[in-house]
Amino acid sequence: MDKNFGNIIWTDHALNRMRERGIKQSDAWVTWKNPERSRYVKDKATWIYHKTFSGQRVEVVAKKNDDGRWIILSVWSKSLTDKKLKKKRQSFVEKVVKKFLGI
Repeated sequence: MDKNFGNIIWTDHALNRMRERGIKQSDAWVTWKNPERSRYVKDKATWIYHKTFSGQRVEVVAKKNDDGRWIILSVWSKSLTDKKLKKKRQSFVEKVVKKFLGI
């Protein structure tokens, strides 16, 4: 694993967690670069990025340093078999169709 992969800074903590959790650095980079979702954590001035790969949701915590470069602080994954992750909000159209069909 490379501390400057993708022209961003990776902390030792993030690199160690990826090794421990079997997460590819390229998957973490793609999650940061092109997430499905992201959210800002104001009290820590960080962003959390999410992306799904083969039944796992990879999450990357990142922030900009004083020089304006991105730093990856931590990386983890969650199995999509978790009840919280399986629960998907239905669109209005899906609700209407299901009600109409009696599903």
